Amino acid sequence: MAKEKPEIYSVSQINSLVKVALENTLPSRLIIRGEISDWKHHTSGHCYFSLKDEHSVLPCVMWASGFRRVKFKPENGVAVLATGHIDVYTVGGKYQLYVDKLEPEGVGALQLAFEQMYNRLKAEGLFEDKYKKPLPAYPMRIGILTSESGAAVKDIAVSIYNRWPCARMFFYPVPVQGKGAAQKIADALRDINRRNNKLKLDILIVGRGGGALEDLWAFNEEVLARAIFDSAIPVISAVGHEIDTTIADLVADARASTPTKAGVTAVPDMREVLGQLTAIQSRLQARTKAKLELTKEKLKTILASAVFRNPLLPVQNREQQLDETENMLANSAKELLANMLKKLQLYYEQILKIEPHRLLKNKIIRLNDLKNRADTAVKTIITRAQMQLVTQAGKLAGLNPKAVLKRGYSITTNKKTGLLVRKQGDIEIGDVMITELVGENLIESKVTKK
Repeated sequence: MAKEKPEIYSVSQINSLVKVALENTLPSRLIIRGEISDWKHHTSGHCYFSLKDEHSVLPCVMWASGFRRVKFKPENGVAVLATGHIDVYTVGGKYQLYVDKLEPEGVGALQLAFEQMYNRLKAEGLFEDKYKKPLPAYPMRIGILTSESGAAVKDIAVSIYNRWPCARMFFYPVPVQGKGAAQKIADALRDINRRNNKLKLDILIVGRGGGALEDLWAFNEEVLARAIFDSAIPVISAVGHEIDTTIADLVADARASTPTKAGVTAVPDMREVLGQLTAIQSRLQARTKAKLELTKEKLKTILASAVFRNPLLPVQNREQQLDETENMLANSAKELLANMLKKLQLYYEQILKIEPHRLLKNKIIRLNDLKNRADTAVKTIITRAQMQLVTQAGKLAGLNPKAVLKRGYSITTNKKTGLLVRKQGDIEIGDVMITELVGENLIESKVTKK
């Protein structure tokens, strides 16, 4: 038998056959779990993206009518549940998931944990404004804590540099998602605070790009919230995108809705600062000019005054005042002297009336009488004292122990003790005796026998 000739199909036919086979084999409606990648939002309103897991990728399309019902902003890395049907795009020769409903995966459990954490920390006061530290107006040293592989560090750095290029930035790479990420970020915060005497950082920015709630969960953990609250350095939290709010955002001293806006929050705009300085300079110049003009007018007024027309006039006025004062003093002195002379003449006349020469003569007679009586009394006292002195001298001479020396006696003392030798026991063999004779003559002798 002749071999049967194989049928030849066109590309369009094959794609159509695959389309029919898929329609007949797969359920008409599927719910597929996966992570968004290659997200593209076309100007037409349609969305093109892929869902992926650890092993495979599934192309997806979502028409604008369906996307308008999505309440969140899909983006790469977000884990979602996509509802739709599988069909073949025959023009491109590929099958894809036509999505009509898209929602984030696992929001329920994480959302409940978030609310519980929020209520507990709020009750402790960690969110209160009174604990939030003011951001420095002109920070010069800024620390950035984020992942080294994400776009957040670049967005923050570019934003800061564009606004405030004079600032120095210090990058501290930390994991921003996954198990243990919160603890590592908290450890980095505490380490920076311990070393800030040397680092001298003015502000810290902690953050990452957007993602699903589970991707951002490190910034909802209590260990990181307390590290931010305890930081002595002001902290800006920049986690996710506009719609994302984390516990770290609420505890931080300031919150930026995106990493890019963190730079805007952290530093002033150099152009605005320069504009303010220019305005201040203009105001100072205007005020200085006005003050100068006012001073010039005052100077003109002063120069036109009488003092400058005749600079000697104040001196001459003072000289005239001095002459008038001198005349006044002279007249006062004359008047005072005249009054004193009048009083002196009055006193003189009163003295003449009481005849002072006669009173003085009586006083002299009385004084002479008292002097004579005093002389007599003094002589009597002296005579009595002399007689008593002679009597006492006689008595004293009789009591003088040395008076007996003139009658041939002597006085012996023990040289060692200095005491008089009255009896044999007052001296010992070997002692030296001093024997005093009349005329203060002394004899030393040594006792050899008793």
